Amino acid sequence: MAKRQKLWSIFEKPVLAFILVGQRSDSLIYVTNKKKICKEIGIECIGLELEESVSQDELSLRVQELQSDPRVCGILVQLPLPKHIDENKILDLISPDKDVDGFHPYNIGNLALKGREPFFVSCTPQAVLELIKSVCPDIQGKNVTIVGKSNIVGLPLSLLLNNHNATVSLCHSQTMNLEEYVRRSDIFVAAIGKISYFKGEWIKEGAIVIDVGINVITQLDKEGNQQRLVYGDVEFNKAIEICSYITPVPGGVGPMTIAMLMKNILISWERLNGIQMR
Repeated sequence: MAKRQKLWSIFEKPVLAFILVGQRSDSLIYVTNKKKICKEIGIECIGLELEESVSQDELSLRVQELQSDPRVCGILVQLPLPKHIDENKILDLISPDKDVDGFHPYNIGNLALKGREPFFVSCTPQAVLELIKSVCPDIQGKNVTIVGKSNIVGLPLSLLLNNHNATVSLCHSQTMNLEEYVRRSDIFVAAIGKISYFKGEWIKEGAIVIDVGINVITQLDKEGNQQRLVYGDVEFNKAIEICSYITPVPGGVGPMTIAMLMKNILISWERLNGIQMR
């Protein structure tokens, strides 16, 4: 009888709560795609789309409301937030066990420490690792260059790859001789948000290239209609002639990032209900 009661107490489906502030084109793409996939696989998606002018207090209140909802097993605040919002204070309101984006200091800190495990690993770094391992299962000792040290991609990715014993260089806007880092990389990850910044001739022969950049431009087609085009950070048409593998933009890291988010939501739902499906 006790077992039957436990089964009836299980929440019927995972619930993802999201908050989108403003109308950034890359954020809109990601949120729209996440909502679409949630619907397709049976995850309930609830959330709020707020004006860019929303105050810190109002946004904090909205996050706390979602945090206190017992049905919610994951909360996603789409980053980056507007400059007048303190991102750290907002992210700190999400408990580590509902932080399916993996941005909470507890989760990032445990990712960095030996012998510790985060509740969740950030979705885009997970996606990059899965893509690399799909063509290079053993990355121990590989020279990896990551350009872009954001809290969303570069920093957690460097920790994750380091945990897999890769030799990682984390570069940024102040890095001297950036081209030389790229040229000697067995694996190169671009994540700066600048269209075709990295030239094809920079890429090492046979390297693996992961392009995380999402750069959206609008231009007129031949009929005079506006069309939206999405480009990565790497000069794709030239790089593909030199490297062994390269992710396209769009259709590369983005879909895999969403897949990792769905994975994290399922893990959270399992923990919430005290069950193990896999």
